[in-house]
Amino acid sequence: MFSRILIANRGEIALRIIRACKELGIETVAVFSTADRDAPHLRLANKAICIGGPSPGDSYLRADRIIAAAEVCDVDAIHPGYGFLAENADFSEQCRDSKIEFIGPGADAIRLLGDKAKAKALAKKSRVNIVPGSDGIVETDEEAIKISRKIGYPVLIKASAGGGGKGMRIAHNEASLRTQLRNARNEAMNAFRDDRVYIEKLIEEPRHVEVQILADQHGNCLHLFERDCTLQRRHQKLVEEHPSTGINEKTRDAMCKAAIRLVQAANYFSAGTVEYVVDKNGEYYFLEVNTRIQVEHPVTELITGIDLIKWMIRIAAGEKLTLRQKDIQRNGAAIEVRINAEDPDYDFRPSPGKILTFRPPGGLGVRFDSHISANDSIPPYYDSMIAKLLVHAPDRDEAIRRMRRCLEEFEIGPIKTTIPILQRIFSHTDFVSGNIDTGFIERTFQQKPKA
Repeated sequence: MFSRILIANRGEIALRIIRACKELGIETVAVFSTADRDAPHLRLANKAICIGGPSPGDSYLRADRIIAAAEVCDVDAIHPGYGFLAENADFSEQCRDSKIEFIGPGADAIRLLGDKAKAKALAKKSRVNIVPGSDGIVETDEEAIKISRKIGYPVLIKASAGGGGKGMRIAHNEASLRTQLRNARNEAMNAFRDDRVYIEKLIEEPRHVEVQILADQHGNCLHLFERDCTLQRRHQKLVEEHPSTGINEKTRDAMCKAAIRLVQAANYFSAGTVEYVVDKNGEYYFLEVNTRIQVEHPVTELITGIDLIKWMIRIAAGEKLTLRQKDIQRNGAAIEVRINAEDPDYDFRPSPGKILTFRPPGGLGVRFDSHISANDSIPPYYDSMIAKLLVHAPDRDEAIRRMRRCLEEFEIGPIKTTIPILQRIFSHTDFVSGNIDTGFIERTFQQKPKA
């Protein structure tokens, strides 16, 4: 087991990793930008070291500075958390070249599964359902038109190196296809320095369901069931839950087994997530693989009782999985909401600033993951998520009632947050009945920005 780990991240995930390390008896080194100099999690780490200015490009995305800090502090491994360098194959390689273990999959697996076109080809080879579309990268507009005519409009243009909705466009006919191809390529180049795109049939009114996996370096692989991430705005998840109301037991079993086949074909180890889109008829199709821990991983921890961060660390240290698939049981229902420093009345624009009032909810079956407290300031440089609120209950109905109660209790100000729109979601009859798709929030709660 490692004796000292550097955490190449910030905020609630940095705090989450520190807590897991403390319970494993591992020392921690936290890195921070000048904007995070007073971040609460720094006080819980054994050592903290500044790596640059407030912009991510001057700090948390500087692999050279992070590795230098790791060498100075003599760490055994680096945990990247999520975001920033977590899915950067070059960073994974640089860590291991520096004799520092990267707590995550190998660089080859990250490259393979991070390229959506290659991942789709591997899924097809692994007998995982894929959305009809191009076999790989679409090089020309004429090729895109030919494919779109074959599979039928509307189609979805997706950046091969994409994520978070970047480089993604919908085309309803040939004229819009030409325009949206140009827009998707330009956005992909600006976001990822890679303008390659591919074409898929647009699955209308879809649900977004993902399967959590754990795989060690000895060929053992397990699934930890699914999470439903259908409630999104602008392709960013807002609510995650288990069980999914959009699939039955037969589909759940098929999706989970397919996820294992896929990651084993990629020689994958560590925690990871295989994501699917599910259509109106309950048919599922491969979407992508996230080669890191997910923001919503606590949902799985609540329903299985398995600490995913600790297992990531153990796997990186070379330990075998001691769990067996038959030993992993689902217990009740769990729901997570993301509390973002955003103003829903102004098109979810960021709302940074100082927090004066902060009283989070509590009680039986409540988990609250956050790095903030009263008198902390939310900087404008990073992702707007400031907390994750989770509830666990015997069934979904009780979990919804518990979440309503928690959202009513939660006091935070004067910054704006997503709590008001979450309250509206959890009171909406369609959400309560499970009658939702990925367009539910925009369609149901769309508001014009105030003047």
